[in-house]
Amino acid sequence: MQSLFEILLMILGIARFFIFAHFIMSWLIQFQVLNIRQPLVAQVWEGLSRILEPIYGPIRRFLPDMGGIDLSPFVALVGIFALEIILRNNIGLFV
Repeated sequence: MQSLFEILLMILGIARFFIFAHFIMSWLIQFQVLNIRQPLVAQVWEGLSRILEPIYGPIRRFLPDMGGIDLSPFVALVGIFALEIILRNNIGLFV
């Protein structure tokens, strides 16, 4: 069961990495450091967007309209950190 606990933490870590990468990439695209017309940049951006849309979509439905500011990555990160806290506090169930 310890391995299940570590696998769950690894999955949460990968999701956190993807969210951070998507967030940083969105800023770099917005400030024109990265060009979305470049094939590699477009592929990475589209891939991250497709991976994260199932997480962001339900969050966006519950959040109010903030006038162009998307807080769904922040809410998703808070959710991931909360899940990690819950898992670490209940590690006794996995041992």
